Amino acid sequence: MTATPSAAGAGVPDGVLLIDKPAGRSSHDMVGRVRWALGGRKARRVGHAGTLDPFATGLLLVLIGRATRLQPYLLALPKSYETVAQLGARSSTGDPEGEIERTGRIPPAPPALQLPTGLVRQRPPAYSAVRIDGERAYRRARRGEEVEVPEREVQVSRFDELWRSGDRAAYAIDCSSGTYVRSLVADLGDAYCLELRRTAIGPYRVADAHQPEEEPAAWRVVPLADVLPIVLPVHELDADEARRAGHGQRLELPDAPAGSEVALLHDGEAIAIGRREPDGRIHPVVGFRA
Repeated sequence: MTATPSAAGAGVPDGVLLIDKPAGRSSHDMVGRVRWALGGRKARRVGHAGTLDPFATGLLLVLIGRATRLQPYLLALPKSYETVAQLGARSSTGDPEGEIERTGRIPPAPPALQLPTGLVRQRPPAYSAVRIDGERAYRRARRGEEVEVPEREVQVSRFDELWRSGDRAAYAIDCSSGTYVRSLVADLGDAYCLELRRTAIGPYRVADAHQPEEEPAAWRVVPLADVLPIVLPVHELDADEARRAGHGQRLELPDAPAGSEVALLHDGEAIAIGRREPDGRIHPVVGFRA
């Protein structure tokens, strides 16, 4: 990105930018690069929806401006990965950056080895972003502390071996939010993630993502009104309802979709996220007009 930040980012709308993160860079680096392109410290708020480890590559959803208010909803989307596993070895971190122990024991190939799908109990790695007593697990692990991260249940809908060559194998994995692919691979026994690439988040594909060096003039930002139907049922407001919702007023919307939350739109504009109250009214709790 070589353009002057304030001028380059002036025409970029609020929304979701798909970035293909390279290896060796953190998710925070990618957010910083976008923030710089939008004007540096004076830029609109910028965040992301789902960390990728520095060694990993692939799809990162960068949230610009009011789209940062959608972070919890986008984080909950399912994800797809492709990974190359090093077999016959273990890593203290589950990836190439840890201490490597060569065992020479090669896990068998499917169907001799059943790859877990469905509801899976897993223990996230000690070197993970999970909080333990308010602190990231990886920070404790780097200090040499013994870290035992609580087990969690995740949903794995696909776990296929794509190829195997000697002491390496590639896998395609579709899973719920919160799944640690490093743990899935380590649980195969004597294996760790040599390469990891995120290929999809919900309906968004890495094939449609931008390279980090592209300038803002080339960005195709997904607008808020197109993102909301991905994460919530949608209700279309008339002009008066949109005005009232924009001011946070509760609405009587008997035709709104069932459920605890609904996205409120008007004429292609994202107005708010509404939460259903016990009396049936919709209370706008996340606004997008200001």
